[in-house]
Amino acid sequence: MNTMRRPLRILLADDERDTTRMLAVLLEDEGHVVHQVNHGSDVVRTAHMVRPDAIVLDIQMPGKSGYALAEELKAMYYGTKAPMLVAISGKWTQDADRILAKRLGFDHYLVKPANPQVLVDLLAPLAMQPAPQSEQPGARL
Repeated sequence: MNTMRRPLRILLADDERDTTRMLAVLLEDEGHVVHQVNHGSDVVRTAHMVRPDAIVLDIQMPGKSGYALAEELKAMYYGTKAPMLVAISGKWTQDADRILAKRLGFDHYLVKPANPQVLVDLLAPLAMQPAPQSEQPGARL
């Protein structure tokens, strides 16, 4: 691992447990801290608790869709630095789906089965940025 990178807090949200497990292992091997949820209704609560740097959201999940969650997360982080949002979908793969995702606040859109290295590459520039001010040593919350 490059010593100039910082570990990211990443929230993986997908009802396909094999997908989250595989991505979690890969991202943990990269030095990141990974939290997993498998139900859409757990995403916002978990995001409040772990304050992720990036969230990978399946578009079609039980409880809440990734699209609905993107809108909710965008409102939650209004006026502050929002985490990177990465959509992942095996069903919603058309250009219209990508356009909608972008309008709702997603930064990237991956189609399943996604190449895991693509996700690692998308996160790399974020890991090169300094931690948010509230997480700097000696910072007050």
